[in-house]
Amino acid sequence: MIRDDIKSALIAAMKAGNKAATGTIRMVQAAIKNRDIELRTSSAKPDDDVLVSEVLQKMVKQRRESILLYEQGGRTDLAEAEKAEVAVIERFLPAMLSDDETRAAIETIKAEIGAAGIKDMGKVMAELKTRHAGTLDMSRASALVKAALAG
Repeated sequence: MIRDDIKSALIAAMKAGNKAATGTIRMVQAAIKNRDIELRTSSAKPDDDVLVSEVLQKMVKQRRESILLYEQGGRTDLAEAEKAEVAVIERFLPAMLSDDETRAAIETIKAEIGAAGIKDMGKVMAELKTRHAGTLDMSRASALVKAALAG
């Protein structure tokens, strides 16, 4: 489980005296805990690794946006700090599907549900998220689904 990997990495970072990694991993654990609290009242709880992957992907996305803004503002020191956090967070993410693998998954789903046009994009995206939530960048997948249904 990803949670166990995160906990082990925190212990290792603390023993090594790596303050930057320790801080980032603690931040990851806090984000996961917040998500757990949000889902307490929810009736449908996702698989634990999927939940953790979604939290990690969201954290990476936020940091990449911050990196762009910091670089545009000439704050390379802050951008470097964000890049270091991204490197620590990405260690825990499962391998993501490549564009070719994503296209193949889209074609499979498209054939299974009989998606014909762009109006079926919601159905395809929902099924794609159900099957590949932890291993897929949904924003990139959205563009690929749109292209597959439009053409």
